[in-house]
Amino acid sequence: MGTIALEGLEFFAYHGFHDEEQRIGNRYQVDIQVVTDFSEAAENDKLKYTVNYADLYEIITEVMKIKARLLEHIAQLIISNVRERYPNIEKVEVSVSKFNPPIGGVCTRAKVTLVG
Repeated sequence: MGTIALEGLEFFAYHGFHDEEQRIGNRYQVDIQVVTDFSEAAENDKLKYTVNYADLYEIITEVMKIKARLLEHIAQLIISNVRERYPNIEKVEVSVSKFNPPIGGVCTRAKVTLVG
């Protein structure tokens, strides 16, 4: 088994529980980690035997375009789409962070992590 990860992907998107958040938008960060068997890719040096991180970025970019109320929903959509593209992976872990969440105080970011 091996791990492939993309960390610190940043997007401007229109998510949020409050209608105003969906209107004005905010900055978000996504981190993803995929666990799978990389032995054939390592042995044969062929992209077709691994998880292409460009595919992961494309999936995340498309999901971030879909307005959502909850970070949990965004993370689950990413996991579902990755599993659809790569059904043989062992595990996917996704963290979605919202910068400067509207909580009435100072907070760098709110973060949700799901494993699927």
